[in-house]
Amino acid sequence: MGPTNMSYLNPTTLILIGIPGLEHVQFWIGFPIFGLFLVALLGNIFLLIIISTERSLHEPMYIFLAVLAATDLGLCVTIAPKMLAIFWFGSCLMDFDVCLTQLFFIHAFQGMESGILLAMAFDRYVAICDPLRHTSILTPLFVFRVVLMVAMRATVLVGILPILLKRLHHFYSVVIVHSYCEHMAVVKLAADDVHMNKAFGLFVAFAILGFDMIFVFISYVLIFQAVFGLPQKEARSKAFNTCIPHIIVFLEFYILAFFSFFSHRFGHVPPYVHIILSTLYLLVPAALNPIVYGMKTKEIRRQLAHICIRNLTFSNSPERIM
Repeated sequence: MGPTNMSYLNPTTLILIGIPGLEHVQFWIGFPIFGLFLVALLGNIFLLIIISTERSLHEPMYIFLAVLAATDLGLCVTIAPKMLAIFWFGSCLMDFDVCLTQLFFIHAFQGMESGILLAMAFDRYVAICDPLRHTSILTPLFVFRVVLMVAMRATVLVGILPILLKRLHHFYSVVIVHSYCEHMAVVKLAADDVHMNKAFGLFVAFAILGFDMIFVFISYVLIFQAVFGLPQKEARSKAFNTCIPHIIVFLEFYILAFFSFFSHRFGHVPPYVHIILSTLYLLVPAALNPIVYGMKTKEIRRQLAHICIRNLTFSNSPERIM
């Protein structure tokens, strides 16, 4: 499809309109978004502090959890401030290159989160199905390599998306019908041929999210087979309790991810429904992850109680009072 007389040539500024059809209530929608952002920010910072300061939590599962928390922090900081500026202050303008930068970080953090969820599923698989070899398989070097590979995969694959967008010169519009810079939302503005952009976007989605989801599912199928084969009821209950937080996080992430992905390309969902759900897809897991793991993981609850008691004791000590 070639450019028309109404196209924009190499636009330097784009306009984010927020949630189309709900502009009159965007100000109020900003408050629950801010609440999610605050919960995600404080919860993940707290998780990072607990895991980094308590040596007993320096194990593969908690290291992966710390990386997940750092990824969620990056995702929230990338998306929420500009979104709230649009909702509360009408700050809708964004430089084209800044938009591409936000697009890169949003999708890169999504890819990293998916990879870390797969790594956590593998950790649980080894811990339950082959516990005697857990420490020999998930060594510190192995964990470091996994995290590095996850980061490199997301950076390289997602990094090509803004490069492909930069080769486009003619755009039908500079108005993005979204509350943040999302790949397909920018692609739909282009008047040039975007078949390569769409095809590579599909490839990235399935190479990261699709691949990870399949292997996470296989991991939990094998885990449940092993758990049901345990002879003692107490052992089965302990294994299930270990897996529950991971399953909750896995379901909330991938269900919302693929709904957002397919509705944007193939569905006939009203724009405001898609944008609200895609926003929740980014912020809800980031806010729920520290709550789910904090409530369901006994070791983190114990360390949290220990820190609270220690701080309370310190604040009530005679030296502190004097």
